[in-house]
Amino acid sequence: MGAGYSLPKPGKAFLSVRDADKQVLIPIARELIGRGYQLVATHGTARFLNENAIECEGVNKVIEGRPHVVDLIKNDEISFIVNTTEGAQAIADSFSIRREALQRKVSYTTTIAGGRATLRALDHENDYTVHSLQQIPRGLEPGYEETS
Repeated sequence: MGAGYSLPKPGKAFLSVRDADKQVLIPIARELIGRGYQLVATHGTARFLNENAIECEGVNKVIEGRPHVVDLIKNDEISFIVNTTEGAQAIADSFSIRREALQRKVSYTTTIAGGRATLRALDHENDYTVHSLQQIPRGLEPGYEETS
């Protein structure tokens, strides 16, 4: 929020992950749907999600021609992106996705852990309680003061 970005609002979430991350993407995809998102993914990721009973629409990678994911971002159709990469071409495609997402202030994460963290942050989006650093490790409630 301090950087001028907000957490993603329900809309379309774009998912494109390397093969090693596909299994751990399943709970994130299910939670996104439960939160009111529609899923769109590169064809390989969409096929994997559909095979696991998760509704997802396929979209072209940049290299596969138009319309592709960057077009969706430019048309303000995407509100959240989870994109993990592997290999030279995927990294090159990812650059154009990240650049467009940055220009349009679309929430973007390049790790599965970041996707999970974003979903956890949504649970506390309107929680403006201030916690001291001393409270955090001990799990103390706000307003609690230790006495010596």
